Amino acid sequence: MVKKTKTKKMGNKKTVKEIVSTACNDKDCPVHGNLKLRGKTFKGKVVSKHEKRIAIEFERMIYLRKYERYGKTKTKIHARLPRCMEKDVEIGDMVKIKECRPLSKIIHFAFLEKINTGEDKK
Repeated sequence: MVKKTKTKKMGNKKTVKEIVSTACNDKDCPVHGNLKLRGKTFKGKVVSKHEKRIAIEFERMIYLRKYERYGKTKTKIHARLPRCMEKDVEIGDMVKIKECRPLSKIIHFAFLEKINTGEDKK
């Protein structure tokens, strides 16, 4: 549970502090739940956003033995996005994800942090 304090100004310069609690009851949240992150870490651009998951895409170089050269390929990975962090991530943002246990058929990674927004690269 994360507690935030807000200060509101009332008339005659009086301030009132409120405690706003945002509870994350997600057991698969790496911050508030008990999901352990281990293994590989990737940085990529968010290409699609769904309920409780995101898909990131990044480029990597692979060796093509037939042509004796390197070629660029794009890799798309799905990652778990906890409900407490859904508002922070938008399509086009650069994010960092880390490997975890298999959460579903296609989700084997979890969202770790947001690196920068997609608007900063313009």
